[in-house]
Amino acid sequence: MPNVAFPKIALHFLVLAFSVTAVCRTLAAQSEKTSSPLTISSASFPSGGTIAKKYTCDGPDVSPQLSWTDPPPGTQTFALLADDPDAPGGNWNHWTIWNLPAGSRSLPEGASKEEHLTDGSQQGKNDFPKIGYNGPCPPPGSPHRYYFKLFALDIKLNLKPGAGKKELEAAMQGHILAHAEWMGRYGR
Repeated sequence: MPNVAFPKIALHFLVLAFSVTAVCRTLAAQSEKTSSPLTISSASFPSGGTIAKKYTCDGPDVSPQLSWTDPPPGTQTFALLADDPDAPGGNWNHWTIWNLPAGSRSLPEGASKEEHLTDGSQQGKNDFPKIGYNGPCPPPGSPHRYYFKLFALDIKLNLKPGAGKKELEAAMQGHILAHAEWMGRYGR
C-alpha cells in the first residue's frame, strides 16, 4: 500500500513556502514605500546647470550651499567628495569632507576652509592641494562636469587631519549605506 502521508507533508511545506514568500514581498514593498532614497541638492545651481563664478576660481571661490534628505536608518555620519572627471590629468578632487553629523541636512554656502569645523566635521586636502573647498578652475574649452557626492556612513571615520580623497575612499569601504550626487557644469 503506498504511503499517502508524504504528499500531504510536501503539500504543507509548499503552502508554507508560498506564504513566507508572500509575506516577505509585502514587507519589502512596504519598506520601499516608507524609506526614500538619499538625495542631495543645491540652491546655488540647478542639477546639470551652470555653476556661478562665485563658486569658482574666477570668483570668490566659496563653497556652494548643499542640502540632503533623511538618510537610511543606521547612519552615523556623512562624507562628501566634489570631483571633476573631465580634468586633463584625470579625475580632479575639489573637496573632501567627512564626519558630518548624522543629524545634519545641509552645508551652508561658504564653508570654512579649516580642518575641523564647529559641528565636528573634518576636511581634508583637495588636489590643489589645500584644505577645504576649491571650486571649478578648468582650462579654456568645453565646460567640465563637477559632481558633489554625498555618502551616508554607518561609522564615524578615524582619519588624520588633512587626509585626501584616496584615504577617505579607503576608509568608507564597506560602510556606505547610501549615496547621492548633484552635478553642475563650468567652462571658461
